[in-house]
Amino acid sequence: MDLQIFLLLGQDGITNGAVYALLALALVLVFAVTRVIFIPQGEFVAFGALTLASLQAGQVPGTIWLLLGLGTTVAVLDGIRLVREGRYAKLPPLLIFNIGGPLLAAAGLFAVPPTQLPLAVQVVISILLVVPMGPMLYRIAFQPLANAPVLVLLIVSIALHLALTGLGLLFFGAEGSRTPAFTDLSFELGGAPLQGQTILVVMASTVLIIALYFFFERTIYGKALRATAMNRTGARLMGIPPILAGKLCFTLAAAIGAVSGILIAPLTTIYYDSGFLIGLKGFVGAIIGGLASYPIAALGAILVGLLESYSSFYASAFKEVIVFTLIIPVLLWRSLTSRHIEEEEE
Repeated sequence: MDLQIFLLLGQDGITNGAVYALLALALVLVFAVTRVIFIPQGEFVAFGALTLASLQAGQVPGTIWLLLGLGTTVAVLDGIRLVREGRYAKLPPLLIFNIGGPLLAAAGLFAVPPTQLPLAVQVVISILLVVPMGPMLYRIAFQPLANAPVLVLLIVSIALHLALTGLGLLFFGAEGSRTPAFTDLSFELGGAPLQGQTILVVMASTVLIIALYFFFERTIYGKALRATAMNRTGARLMGIPPILAGKLCFTLAAAIGAVSGILIAPLTTIYYDSGFLIGLKGFVGAIIGGLASYPIAALGAILVGLLESYSSFYASAFKEVIVFTLIIPVLLWRSLTSRHIEEEEE
């Protein structure tokens, strides 16, 4: 391996690691707040990328119909509760947000061909179609089981992943998609080409991580999530609604996944089931952080990206095995050094 190949592999490793770091942070956040090991995190990545690819192909993305179905389900569940409680004034906002929004988006895309929209507008539309799925999925699948054991939540998470993967196949088909690069800039570093898209991915990931830091440190909602992650019972006694915390962290997880998918769509072909493998590598980073430490999870995810890149050069047929084998010594070390704590009673 010469210097040029070393730099190229390092460039790919850092680029992939930056995306894995975002997913690892989302997984740690969701688990810390809701105790859910969120297996479908990768589906947000695939849906974000494939939604943008559909818009650029001039098609109305199937994400709209999934969003409409989820919104209708949420409207029915919450509408029944509001009627029983006699809170009729909240019914119009509920229906407008969950049903009117997706219908309006669908009507707009049928009226204006997506190919006529600027790239920035297509990106914004893709994010707006995917992000609301986060709190909707929490409301439908996890909110009724908020006090269930972690194992039950994990089973539901796996079932949700399988359902979303099947829906992804239905809406987007088995063919993969790849979007054009956001920039055509190219540089040289040590004789190795450095693509502008790669720089954009790393910079965007860094900005998102910094934004998350300031969100948790400087905003009231971020502090509420931190409090819920540290002590759910204490946060509830202090007036922080657990439902609000759950919906907020799922919203952030969906946003991180959608943005990650849009960023990597020009770099690799995304299929309906690509999100699972990408999310699983972010999960390895989250495990390195013990599903608790954000900085260690981010660093662990970057390590996963570098290990994947360099192992593809030396043993490309076994690169996935090498990456996922990394989790074994981490789990062994944690099992030997951590004290077992009984699950918190709600």
